[in-house]
Amino acid sequence: MDRMLVVIFPNERKSYEGKSALQQLDSEGSISLYAYAVLTKNADGTATLKQEDDVGPIGTLAGTALGSLIGVLGGPVGVAAGAAAGMAAGSAIDLSNTRVGADFIDDVQKFLLPPNVALVAEVDEEWTEPVDTRMEAIGGNVFRRALSEVADKMDDEDVAAMKADLAQLKAERVKAQADRKAKLDDTIDDLDSKIQAQLQRAKDRRDAARRKVQAKAQALKARADAIRSKAA
Repeated sequence: MDRMLVVIFPNERKSYEGKSALQQLDSEGSISLYAYAVLTKNADGTATLKQEDDVGPIGTLAGTALGSLIGVLGGPVGVAAGAAAGMAAGSAIDLSNTRVGADFIDDVQKFLLPPNVALVAEVDEEWTEPVDTRMEAIGGNVFRRALSEVADKMDDEDVAAMKADLAQLKAERVKAQADRKAKLDDTIDDLDSKIQAQLQRAKDRRDAARRKVQAKAQALKARADAIRSKAA
């Protein structure tokens, strides 16, 4: 099952131990680890995204549920880090992009306070014991939520509704007087921009989902190759 994991650790060093443990569980075949990041919440309310060499098999946080969740957890002031380039942050993110409920985010934010540090990861796990056992041994507090597909349906419905409005506005413009046409043109342009932005967000999510499927296939193939190699 595809899940979002947030593991709260007492310090940054422990969070990197947790990340290494997730990577080991992935290599053992206990989970599939798609993307991960370490997020710290600073005393002044800002947040910092900590990265090392990469963010997992997906390769980027932009457009992913994990990237959106990091932006939300970063708060209204956003996330400061080079690895966050191209990723919206804070209040600019539609909560539905995270694909987890607001209650899940509220639960995490209650614990994500200085000096605590969050290890955020998108994984596929069949059972919870492997992750829980490793994280608890390191001192981590695990939060998890299955990823919802509701956002995709909402995108389709929102775009369809906006396109219906756009068609009506264009029909009105044909019959409108010159002064009214100018006002309608502004409204039409604004609505069209919103439609394009919504379509782009949906595309980003679909691209991220495709990368995740490819990453999972590659991970399964690598494990199968390793098993065959050991058996030979």
